[in-house]
Amino acid sequence: MKNPVSELFGKSPIKPLQEHMLLAANCAARLDVFLTATLNGDWQEAEETYNAIRELEHQADHLKRELRLNMPNSLFMPVPRTDLLDLISLQDKVANIARDIAGIMLGRRMVVPTAIEADFVDLLTSSVRVSEQALVAINELDELLESGFKGREIDIVFEMIRTLDDLEKDADRSEREIRHKLLAIEKDIPPIDAMFLYKVIDNIGELANTSQRVGSRLLLLLAR
Repeated sequence: MKNPVSELFGKSPIKPLQEHMLLAANCAARLDVFLTATLNGDWQEAEETYNAIRELEHQADHLKRELRLNMPNSLFMPVPRTDLLDLISLQDKVANIARDIAGIMLGRRMVVPTAIEADFVDLLTSSVRVSEQALVAINELDELLESGFKGREIDIVFEMIRTLDDLEKDADRSEREIRHKLLAIEKDIPPIDAMFLYKVIDNIGELANTSQRVGSRLLLLLAR
C-alpha cells in the first residue's frame, strides 16, 4: 500500500510541515474560546473546547511522527533535513503548550481574579497572535522554494519575521505587567491558587516564546 505521507513528500516536502503548523496554531487559537468559557463559569463549554484542543494536539502529534518516519535523508532542495526536524519539534511544542494551559485551568476550574482578568485576556490574545503570525511565515516556505530563497519573496518573509518578533515583545510586555499586578494581590489569594496562576501565566508566555522561535528557525534557514 502507498504511504500518503510519502506521496505528500513527493509532491512537496514543505506541505506536511505547513499542515502540522496549522494544527498547532489551531490549538492555540481555540484558547480564546476556552478562556471566555472559563471566565463565564461555563465549564461544560470549557471542557468541550479542551477536548477539541486535545484532539488537534493528537493529530499534530501523529503527523509529527509520520513526518519523522517518512522524511527522506536527502531532499533535493536547499533546506537541511535536520532543520526541518527542528521546526517540527518547535511547532509541536506550540500544540503541547496550548493543551497544557487548557488542561491546568480546566482541571483546577481556575478562577482568574477580577483585578487581573483584563490583563489575563490581553496576555492570551497577544500570545495567540504570535502563533498565528508564525503560521503565516511558515506558509511562505512554498514561495521561498520556488524563488530559490532569493528576490522579493525573501524580503516579504523577513518582514513577517520582524512582525513576529514585535508581537512576541508585546506578549512579553503583557506577561511582565500581569505578573506585577498578581504580585500586588497575591496575599489575598490562596497560596496554591496563586502558584497555579503563575504557572499558567508562565505557560502562556512560553506559547508566545515558542511560536517566535519557529520564526527564528525559519530565519536560520534563510541565512544558509
